[in-house]
Amino acid sequence: MARITMQSVADRAGVSKTAVSLAFNDPGRLAEGTVKRILALAGELGYVPDAAARALRTSRTSSLGLLLPQQLDVVLSNPYHTEFLMGVGNVCHQEGYTLLLVPPVRGSMLRAIPSASVDGFIVSGMDEDRGEIQTLRQREVPFVLVDSCGAAGAATVLSDDATGMEELVTHVLELGHRRITLVRLMAGEDENYQYWRSVDSARMRGAVAALGKFGMGVEDVDIAEAYCTRQSGIRVFGEIWDAEQRPTAIVAFSDIIALGILDSARERGVRVPEDVTVTGFDDIAEAGWSAPPLTTVRQPIATKGRLAAEYLVESLREHREHGVNRHQLPVTLEVRGSSGPPRKNGSAARNLKPHQRSLAGA
Repeated sequence: MARITMQSVADRAGVSKTAVSLAFNDPGRLAEGTVKRILALAGELGYVPDAAARALRTSRTSSLGLLLPQQLDVVLSNPYHTEFLMGVGNVCHQEGYTLLLVPPVRGSMLRAIPSASVDGFIVSGMDEDRGEIQTLRQREVPFVLVDSCGAAGAATVLSDDATGMEELVTHVLELGHRRITLVRLMAGEDENYQYWRSVDSARMRGAVAALGKFGMGVEDVDIAEAYCTRQSGIRVFGEIWDAEQRPTAIVAFSDIIALGILDSARERGVRVPEDVTVTGFDDIAEAGWSAPPLTTVRQPIATKGRLAAEYLVESLREHREHGVNRHQLPVTLEVRGSSGPPRKNGSAARNLKPHQRSLAGA
């Protein structure tokens, strides 16, 4: 069977190849009736434009890239990213773009960037001082930052993490807890986990602000760290609970870590919140129906993805970086069954001096 080409459609429709190209790529330049006739005939013939050839001609791929700081199996195991992708995907559907997920190549984001055939990037969890951002600027690739402190001239979409964590820790303190462990986002030596620094820092600022309102400081709480995975939450709870000084409240800096903590507590027969309060941050879907339902901070995850995609599409249309430098989304505290007052005769009664420690769940 002969290959159906653009010329085949042009001959059948009695128009030029240019008209066929315009019907697919810039229909506004043709009469509506002509566009409908060309597209109908193309459908009958089974003609599909060659995306690779079109990209060579126009230097455009009609594809957005989502630059991810972790391998896909890790990313997709966290429902946060699924909700974020729903927002991005909605814009791609409306605007006629495909979406390419771009994880590290052999552990390197710098290797991933040149291998991705996209018109621009949504960059998740990376700060402006990273080499990846500099590479995008040098290559003049449009990008939008998500969960970053921002870069000059670059659009940035983030949530009000500091305020959310301040409200959450205030809630825990008002319940009467003073023996508290904060589980921060891991920032270890492995470069693959040097991400979401801005998120972690903002949430820590909020926690410190809340402690200050009660005459406390960071030296008055314990500090643990965990990778942003459920398995890491399971392991870090084991280390916290096996330590000599047990907390009455654990404040995890993400829901997926908190859900792992709940899993481990249940396995060990530790009651939540009777024996220990557990809280998270994000309000992913499972947080509302976990056992018990998780007290957390709700951020508009899908909206964050949608705005990032909208800003990137706008910058591609205008052939320049988007003018909005920073869009901060509001958050809300969701109080549920995983938080309660400390037991009067429990670990809160121990008059032991808290200490800082780093518990690195793998």
